[in-house]
Amino acid sequence: MATPDGAGDRASSPAEWLFRHAARTPRAEALDAPGTRLAYSAVAERVAVLAGDLATRGAGPADRVVVALPFSPAAAIATLAVQAIGACAVEIDPRTTARTLASILSQTRPRFAIVHARDAATWAEACSDDRRLEWAWATGPRLSDGAFPARGTTPLGPACEPAVPARPIAGPAPVTAGAPALVVYTSGSTRAPHGVVQTYGNVETNTRAIVSFLGLSAADRAMALLPFHYCYGKSVLQTHLFVGASLFVEPRFMYPRIAIAALGTEECTGLAGVPLTFELLRREVDVRSFSHPALRYVTQAGGRMHATTLTWARAAFAPARLYVMYGQTEATARLAFLPPERAADKEGSVGIAVPDVELRVVDDAGRERPAGELGQLVARGPSVTPGYLDAPEETAAILHDGWLWTGDLARRDADGFLFLAGRAREILKVGGYRVVPDEIEEALAAHPAVADAAVVGAPDDLEGEVAVAFVELRPGASATERDLRSHCLQVLGRVKVPTRVVAVDALPRSAAGKPLKPVLRERARELMSALAG
Repeated sequence: MATPDGAGDRASSPAEWLFRHAARTPRAEALDAPGTRLAYSAVAERVAVLAGDLATRGAGPADRVVVALPFSPAAAIATLAVQAIGACAVEIDPRTTARTLASILSQTRPRFAIVHARDAATWAEACSDDRRLEWAWATGPRLSDGAFPARGTTPLGPACEPAVPARPIAGPAPVTAGAPALVVYTSGSTRAPHGVVQTYGNVETNTRAIVSFLGLSAADRAMALLPFHYCYGKSVLQTHLFVGASLFVEPRFMYPRIAIAALGTEECTGLAGVPLTFELLRREVDVRSFSHPALRYVTQAGGRMHATTLTWARAAFAPARLYVMYGQTEATARLAFLPPERAADKEGSVGIAVPDVELRVVDDAGRERPAGELGQLVARGPSVTPGYLDAPEETAAILHDGWLWTGDLARRDADGFLFLAGRAREILKVGGYRVVPDEIEEALAAHPAVADAAVVGAPDDLEGEVAVAFVELRPGASATERDLRSHCLQVLGRVKVPTRVVAVDALPRSAAGKPLKPVLRERARELMSALAG
């Protein structure tokens, strides 16, 4: 793993931001949720006590501590406690399977973990004798002796307070810019998950950039819908802690009407979502029938949102300003954003680079491409990861001479605005023609019966490769495969018409809401093989 520039320079940590605001504005709202209200002083107190218990058990700056808690203020407090002792938090989805958990534990080799007691059986299955933990802290019901694969466990209350009071730390440990702050596991939408290392310098730099272009202040209050183990959800938490603002953690999005009602009653000024967030709201909620007068901005990242949904979102949440953003876990969070005032004349663009990031469109040899021409999107700046955890070959594949090769294809217009054209690995070669799946997906999504679409390639003896589309239809809507292929023919032309269009009840998705294309590719291969046989 490469060593970042300025690795020895001092950096500030999210725990420092918390303690600073707790001293200045102790009664200010910090982390709230249904049934939970925690001011900055209360959050800092719980972080200090849990950090003290971590230190007492032997955890220190050299440790990676796993945090696997349900989406709640407790999950934020746990990671802040880990960072308060200068250690590195390994945040994972608590719903992770035992097999995946075993792989993560093999990579990270943690001595400590903060978990939910209900997941003890999964941990017991994932932990071999040589992978048992020295100590674990568990929220939820008290664990019986030997139920969790650790030498000992400490019960935690619902806000991460140890059952037996520990001596709190006096303040957060100093950290350097190059020290690991987080290991974040990618969604695996196009490959097996990797542990992305994010340093304290990465986190501070990208947090400052996002705060700058969103104009965040202590007066802001975001509704948090995205889990903190997900890079986008974590950035929402970090940016608001940085300025002394607050979050309302909303874990009830399976009932979208409840969440949208809370947006108004909690006087939220900001809302962050992935494309699936807005598509579900569009399908199930009349957003304009709810009052949310404090809302001033909405952000969208985590993948391309279909044009029709984007138009809907701008109207539904107006006069709040909608920021389309682009980023990668490997760049900590954000790489680019589209200023809302340019939405009309730059429709479809992901915008311009965020502060302290340089973006270029290059050919395969790294030479810059002229405006309007397609190329590889590369990024450079202090928010770029030093690499994947203990994976030098994978790291070398994405980092070249200080540049992060994002894997995305893009064009830059004459004004410097970027337009994505899909993942380089996903470009199809159909009968010798280059076909971009995103273009077909956008065309299908424009059909009134289609809610979402994902296009993958499958081998074909005649064409070499063919496009296969999987679509989710809108509730109550109907469209035949012939209808949808005819629609594509009219919009795209013959070469880009998918060979098959398959309606599914729901697209398989990652925890971030992105279609799982490796799963769909396997389905497409099986489908085409069955047709050929």
